[in-house]
Amino acid sequence: MTKETPRNRRDFMKSLGSVGALSTYSLAVFLPKVHAEETEFVKPDFDVLTTATAPSEEANMTTVDLACDFLVAGGGMAGVCAALAAARHGAKVVLVQNRSRLGGNASSEVRMHIVGANHHKGHPGWREGGLLEELRIEDAVRNHHWSWELWDFMLYDKVVSEPNITLLLDSSVYAVEMEDDRIHRVWARNDLTECIYRIRAALYADCTGDCRLGLEAGAVFRTGHEAQDQYQESLAPLTAGPETMGSSILFTAKDYGYPIPFTPPKWAQKITKEQLRLRRIRSWEYGYWWIEWGGNLDAIKDNEKIRFELLSILMGVWDYIKNSGEHPDSATWGMDWVGMIPGKRASRRLIGPHILTQADLESKNGDFEDAVAIGGWPFDNHTPGGFYDSDRKPSDSTNLTEVYNIPLRALYSVNVPNLFMAGRNISASHVAMTSTRVMGTCAVEGQAIGTAAAVCTKKDILPQGLYDDKALLKAYQQQLLRDDQTIKNMKNEDPHDLARKASEVRASGESEGSKAANILSGEVRDTPGECDHRWFGPMTDEGAWIELHWTNKQEISEVQLCFDTDFYRELSLSEQSSVQKDQVRGPQPETVRDYKVLYRDSAKDSWQPVVEITGNYERLRRHRFTPIHTDALRLEITATNGVPEARLYEIRCYA
Repeated sequence: MTKETPRNRRDFMKSLGSVGALSTYSLAVFLPKVHAEETEFVKPDFDVLTTATAPSEEANMTTVDLACDFLVAGGGMAGVCAALAAARHGAKVVLVQNRSRLGGNASSEVRMHIVGANHHKGHPGWREGGLLEELRIEDAVRNHHWSWELWDFMLYDKVVSEPNITLLLDSSVYAVEMEDDRIHRVWARNDLTECIYRIRAALYADCTGDCRLGLEAGAVFRTGHEAQDQYQESLAPLTAGPETMGSSILFTAKDYGYPIPFTPPKWAQKITKEQLRLRRIRSWEYGYWWIEWGGNLDAIKDNEKIRFELLSILMGVWDYIKNSGEHPDSATWGMDWVGMIPGKRASRRLIGPHILTQADLESKNGDFEDAVAIGGWPFDNHTPGGFYDSDRKPSDSTNLTEVYNIPLRALYSVNVPNLFMAGRNISASHVAMTSTRVMGTCAVEGQAIGTAAAVCTKKDILPQGLYDDKALLKAYQQQLLRDDQTIKNMKNEDPHDLARKASEVRASGESEGSKAANILSGEVRDTPGECDHRWFGPMTDEGAWIELHWTNKQEISEVQLCFDTDFYRELSLSEQSSVQKDQVRGPQPETVRDYKVLYRDSAKDSWQPVVEITGNYERLRRHRFTPIHTDALRLEITATNGVPEARLYEIRCYA
């Protein structure tokens, strides 16, 4: 690869070219996209992905040059949320995914259900908000019958429906060109289309899990685990070493109502009752995460060895269930899917200006000034030997008493200035990574870096510059809150939110323990038994209403509403009966369905509608309209999706 003449960042931005080139921003970065139904769909321009612009180094491959603001490598939950966040804030994005499906470990190819801060009700009410909540709700509404393939398709739909995203599926990042210690251009290849993509951007994100982009760029990373005294972590081993956690392969099974025989392959392991003493078989519809192995190997280089061994264990476990005589109720059950991709827990971790440690997650070091996302899964360290360490519990789980914040400085590289990261490869010690690695946490990290990339693009700065500019950092955090991203101990202080200036909040009624004024508390979630940040309004035959009043008239052109989707309820696509239990596959009953937004027209002495919505199921809704001048705004609710009261967390108003 030949390096081009060095340029400064501004000249580089001007030279990105016409294919996927940057556009002039007509909106400030702090102006997120409105609801998808209120914008016209623009079909992706697939022709630009197959047009040769330069001779290829490989005779039978076509070279395609692309340019963007932000390249995201990896299309798991972190990468999807990073791409969506950046695109919705105006950045041009290229998302490169090495599979034909998005979602990573949450896709139909692996089928691990998404877990995170709520920890299966360990932290009730702390289910992640923002983009992940949008995706979960969309899946619940569109995918009543728990189809993994439809979850994949929904993620695809969300991504290709964003005109600012160019999606490259079946494409793998394999090389990087550097310039002045920064990533200048990334190479990716797609052997299905016989294309080599050369992608130039100002900012990059490694959401690959295995740090492939960071590896090629020379970013500092580490593997294995640290010694206990390195970060004074009581949960770390006494000595450092290469061992980490293994990978797992899942299966699914169904009761067909008639006998289903099973003959294992010759290479299946012969499983004994003693091996399962600490690995209990309770049901068999969704396989077992403890079919795990490879923590003593290289999860990347030894992938094929790990895959084979996991499949041999899996087939042996199913043979034990079907043929040992210990589980006669399995007679009519048959496997209907077997994973072929090991779901990784750990490999490489990139290093940022801050390395998260056990004490950080235990909230012993105070709040981060650059907090941008939450986590809350336990310290969940799995034995390196996996299934073959049968005399040890498969995991050593230590619960956290409360959720924790993740700082921006753990989400960009310490030595490659234009490289972000999100996912299980963020800057963390091994102990901290045993908590931050789960997909709910990866997703909110993705939203954080996607929004940060859009801010950096708009302001022509690098990630460190965003951290250094404290006023901009605060504005960025407020934008995350506006987008329903939760940051612990941080609330709405947006100076542009006109609702915060309201002199009075009135409502048609208030349920006991709930006040109309709660919608201006600045927070959009409650802990169990509390109703300090929501308004509950009893529904009558006429519905319910809530109003904001100002002393002086305000000019308003946007209203943002945050409804209740019940963060206490489990909401995740899964084959596991215990996870499916009590879920609602459809609109959540607590969510407002039909409503109007009206303003008081003093000249006509009447309420005039500006928005009318039916069939809503989303938590966060934004509505933009021709500017109005008024001293009062009303939300009229005529129907919910099931509960007998109107529920609302927040109204925001903007000029």
